[in-house]
Amino acid sequence: MGNRAWDALVIGASAFDIKVKAAEWPEAGGPVHGHIRLSVGGVGRNIAENLARLELDVALFSAISADAFGDHLLAVTANAGVDVSQVLRTGEFRPGSYLAFLNDSGEPRWTIDDMGIMYLLSPSYIVDRRSWFRDARAVVMDANLSPLAIQAVVTLCRRYGVPLCVDPTTTLLAERVTPHLAHIWLLTPNAAEAEVLCGRPVRHADEALEAARELVARGVRTVVITLGEEGAVYATAEEYGRVPAVDVEVVDQTGVGDALTAATVFGLLNDFPVDEAVRLGVSAAALTLTCAETVRSDLSLDSLYDRLL
Repeated sequence: MGNRAWDALVIGASAFDIKVKAAEWPEAGGPVHGHIRLSVGGVGRNIAENLARLELDVALFSAISADAFGDHLLAVTANAGVDVSQVLRTGEFRPGSYLAFLNDSGEPRWTIDDMGIMYLLSPSYIVDRRSWFRDARAVVMDANLSPLAIQAVVTLCRRYGVPLCVDPTTTLLAERVTPHLAHIWLLTPNAAEAEVLCGRPVRHADEALEAARELVARGVRTVVITLGEEGAVYATAEEYGRVPAVDVEVVDQTGVGDALTAATVFGLLNDFPVDEAVRLGVSAAALTLTCAETVRSDLSLDSLYDRLL
């Protein structure tokens, strides 16, 4: 299996998303009415599912719990078309989990994550599966991996000449990416993560463009910085620009960046110009904004192109 020529090898977190939207915010621990929704999530897993739904051949390296939660997570991911044969299962860790309290706009007001299980994606786990890297067209990694595991991924991508896409994941994890900027093919931070990566404020599109160009100067081949309602900016050594957001009715913003990363990777792997690849990403983000699931189960190439047109 490791010798198969995968379109994308995705390495990162698998988790359950617990999303809470309250009618009002509680005071002093008092109860309030609201909605609680469970979704299959995890940045790496989300990207893998989106890529598979866009008809790419995708394998996932991740870790999940050996219980009913893990069974469900694995089944949903496999049914989307992702190869999950190398996903580790263990009874020693809690399931990866992400808790988000959403405001009326579907934006996380504050979040908690429990990703201790990602300890299992060790450098030895990565190196033992090095044959999977050899023929991959691209590797996509989130920053939930430990610094040493990230180093192992970067080393194998360099050894085999495989393009590496990195999602910095959170502001707390983005610093793990900084030592490897010169070896990244595609980097997809949001504004807050971009601030961590380049050490300058990113408060609007003009500052985001400056940050993207600085990250390119540090060695990243293509940078896409997501800006929510302002869309996204991008930069390479040859060009830079901005893609406006698509006007949609927002239901839930969870997983939107993962959809953008996946569709942009799809575009670049299919030789789209960078600006068109980013437009595909923004289109996928808009589609994801309009549903309550972290990944749209009906995402397809047709729906992506229809939204783009």
